[in-house]
Amino acid sequence: MIKPRVRFAPSPTGYLHIGGARTALFNFLFAKSQKGTFILRIEDTDKSRSLPEYEEDIIESLNWLGLYPDEEIVKQSQRLDLYEKVIKTLIDKGYAYYCFCTKEELEIRRQEQLTRGEPPRYSGKCKNLTKEEVNKKLSRGESYVIRLKVPEKIITFKDFLRGEIKFDFRLLGDFVIAKNERSPLYLLAAPVDDHYQGITHVIRGEDHIPNTPKQLLIFKYMEWEPPIFVHLPLILGPDGTKLSKRHGAKSIREYRNEGYLPEALINFIALLGWHPEGDREIISLEEMIREFRLEKINTSPARFNINKLIFFNRYYLRQKDSKDLLEIINFSPYGEFKGDDFYALNGNIYSKEKVLKIIEMGKERASTITEILLSVEFFFKDFDYDKNLLLWKNASFEEIKKNLEEIRDEFIKLKEEDFKSDKIKEVLDKLSQNEKGKYFWPLRAALTGKEASPPPFEIAEVFGKEKTISLIDKALEKLNE
Repeated sequence: MIKPRVRFAPSPTGYLHIGGARTALFNFLFAKSQKGTFILRIEDTDKSRSLPEYEEDIIESLNWLGLYPDEEIVKQSQRLDLYEKVIKTLIDKGYAYYCFCTKEELEIRRQEQLTRGEPPRYSGKCKNLTKEEVNKKLSRGESYVIRLKVPEKIITFKDFLRGEIKFDFRLLGDFVIAKNERSPLYLLAAPVDDHYQGITHVIRGEDHIPNTPKQLLIFKYMEWEPPIFVHLPLILGPDGTKLSKRHGAKSIREYRNEGYLPEALINFIALLGWHPEGDREIISLEEMIREFRLEKINTSPARFNINKLIFFNRYYLRQKDSKDLLEIINFSPYGEFKGDDFYALNGNIYSKEKVLKIIEMGKERASTITEILLSVEFFFKDFDYDKNLLLWKNASFEEIKKNLEEIRDEFIKLKEEDFKSDKIKEVLDKLSQNEKGKYFWPLRAALTGKEASPPPFEIAEVFGKEKTISLIDKALEKLNE
C-alpha cells in the first residue's frame, strides 16, 4: 500500500466542533498508522463568512488535542492563481462555461419546475452561447458565474466503506463551480487542492456524499487520478436525532474552557464510529495509532453521549499528576501564586506542597478541572452551615459537643510539626474506637461545611493546627447557641 497523504480541510466559518474534530482525528490516525502524511488545509475562499478568529481556533484546538499537521498549513485564499488556471482550462476544453442568467431569472424557472413537480435544475440557457456572445457580454460588464457541464446519465462511484453508490446527474443540471475566475466555490477548489497536494484518501463526513460525484467530474475532465473516498457516519444525539447543543455537544474550545482534558476528548471522539480490539474503551492516542484501520470504521450513525465523555474525563483526571494539573488549573477566582506560596482571597496561605494535596483531594470528586477547586473550596472561602450538619445519626448535640471538645484538646497537645494526617488519624481512632461516625463526621462538617468531602484528617493537615482548631471553635459556638 502506498503511504497515504490525507487532509483535514475545515472552513473557518465557526469554531471547531465534535464532528470536525472526529474527521481530523480519523485522518490523523490513518496517516500515522500507515506512516503517511497528515495535512491541514484551511478552506477560506468564502470571504464573507471566513474569520481569522475561527481559523485561529481550529489550529489551537487541533494542537491542544495533539493533532499536529506534518506540513505547513495551506490556505486556499493564497492559491487563487492555481484555481484560475484550472477554471480557464475547463472553459477552454469546453467542460465549463460562463452563465449570465440573473438571480431573478433562475428563481422564476425554479418556481416553474416546482409547479410542474420537477426537481429544480439549471435549464442550460447559457451553455450554447458563442465565443463572440460571451465576449460581448463580458465587455459590457454583465455579471456571471461559471458552470460545469454535467452529463445526462447515471454514474456510479465507489466509497471505501459503503461500496458502490449511484448518482443521477439527470436530476442535477449544470452546477456553479466559481463566481468568477478567481472566486472558486468549494466544489472546484477542494478537488484542485486534493490533486495538487497529492491526496490519496479523502476522509470526510457522509454529508459530503452528494458532492463526491460532482468533484469526480472535475477529476475526469482534468484527466487526474481521483483519490479514494471514505465517508464517515453521522453523529447523532442519544435519542437518534440530529446532534445539537441540547445533547451536550459543544465546540472543542467550550469543552476545554469547562475543564475537559484533551486525552478524554480524543478517547471519546475516537469511539464515535470506531472501536479498538476487544471490549476495552480506555485507549491512548498512541494505542489508537497502532490499532487504527479504515475498514474498522462503522457505517451506521454514531451516538453522542455526554455521560460517556464525563466518564472518560473523570478517569483521565484521576490519572493526571497533581503537578501537571497545577499548571492548568485556574486559581484566579480564589487567589494567585507568588513564588512557592498560594495566597487565597480570604487570607489563608498554603505552601505549594499543600496546594498539591488540595488538588489531589479535589480531583477524586471532580468530573472536570474546573470542579477540582469547587469540591474543596472550603480551603479558599469562608463558609457557614446549619448546626444540624454536625449531628451524626441519633447522637445528641451535647454528645457531639463533648466529642469535638475532646478532639480539640488532643489537637492542642500535638506539636505543629506533628500535625500530619497520619498522626491526626491516630488521635481520632484512639478517641472514637468503635464510634468513628460520632467523631469523624462532626469534624468533617466543622472543617468543610459539607456532607461529602475528603477524610477530615487529610483536611486538617492542609489547614494546619491553628486554622483547624479555630474551625472546631466555630462549631462549638454553634452548638452553644
